[in-house]
Amino acid sequence: MKSSRSSKEIHLIARPHGEPQKSDFALVETAVPDPGPGQVLVRNRFLSVDPYMRGRMRDARSYVPPFALGAVMTGMAVGEVVASQSPDLAAGDSVLHDLGWREYALGPAAAFGRVPAGDAPLSAWLGVLGMVGMTAWVGILEIAALQPGDVVFVSGAAGAVGSLAGQIARLRGAARVVGSAGSAAKVRYVCDDLGFDAAFNYHEGSPAQLLAEAAPDGIDVYYDNVGGEHLEAAIGALRPRGRAALCGAISQYNAEEPAPGPRNLALLIGKRLTLRGFLVGDHVDRRAAFLAEVGGWLAEGRIRLSETIVDGVENAPAAFIGLMRGENVGKMLVRVGGD
Repeated sequence: MKSSRSSKEIHLIARPHGEPQKSDFALVETAVPDPGPGQVLVRNRFLSVDPYMRGRMRDARSYVPPFALGAVMTGMAVGEVVASQSPDLAAGDSVLHDLGWREYALGPAAAFGRVPAGDAPLSAWLGVLGMVGMTAWVGILEIAALQPGDVVFVSGAAGAVGSLAGQIARLRGAARVVGSAGSAAKVRYVCDDLGFDAAFNYHEGSPAQLLAEAAPDGIDVYYDNVGGEHLEAAIGALRPRGRAALCGAISQYNAEEPAPGPRNLALLIGKRLTLRGFLVGDHVDRRAAFLAEVGGWLAEGRIRLSETIVDGVENAPAAFIGLMRGENVGKMLVRVGGD
C-alpha cells in the first residue's frame, strides 16, 4: 500500500568547481511509501550541514565515498518516527540517522538510533551531543592530550567544533584558551559568550603575528579546523613537546590545486612536536564517556549550545554555501518545516 505522503529532498547534480553554487544542487519531490516489515518512516526535524561534505562532492578517493550525482545528499539528521513496522522503534520515538537532506527518511529500524529522553533540545544531538561535540572532546582530550595548565589555541573558534573545543579545554583546566575567528562580532562572541581568554580576527593581519600577540609565551595545544596559514602559525607558537589535533582544513576545501604546506615543518624536529590527524569514527568506544561528561556540562549550563538555523529543506544548499563562507556561528542546521 502506497502512502499519500511526498518528500522534498536535495540531490547533488554537478560536482562543484571551486566554491559550490546553488546550481550544483536540485530540489526533488518524491513519493514516500509506507514502511514495510522491519522498516520505520521518520519525519525529519533538523538536518546537519558540515564542512566534510565539501570533500564528498569531489569524485576523488577519500576515507568516505563521494556523493553520487543525481541522488539525495546524505548526512546526519534527527527526527520523529511517524510509522513503524518494527518492534524496535515506535511512532513518536526521536531518532538520529545518516539518511540525508530530505523531509522523510524510510529505512530499516537498524539505520536509526533512538535519542535518549532528556531535557536537551533535539537539535543538540547534531551538535554538542552528537558527532560535532564528540569530535571536539576527542580532539582536545585524547588526540592533543590536554593537561591542566596548558595554553590552547583553537582555529575556527566560532564554528561548530571550534566553539566546543575551546569550552571543553577551559572546563578541563586549560590555563589560557585563545581562538581565531573571521569577524569582530565573532571575536566578541568567542570571548564574551564562550569564555575564551583572547581571540583575534584573522582578516586583520597574519595569523602568526596575531597569535603571537594573543599568546606571547607560546601554546601547548593547537586544535586545527582551518589549516594553511593557521597551522603554520601554530607550529611556530607551539612550545617544546606541543601537540596539535588536526581536525579540518576548511581554508583549502574549495581549492582546485593543492595548497602549499606549512613552510616551517622543520620546527617539528627540534621542538619534538606531535601533529596528529584523526577521525571521530575511530573513537566510538569513547561515546559513553563523552556523553556522560559533556551531557552533564550541558545539563548544568556550563557549556554553551551554539546554533545557526536555516528554515526549509529547500534552503539546505544555501546553508551549506553560507557555512563554507563562514556565515554561521556554532552548528549550522536546517530546520525542516511542515507536518
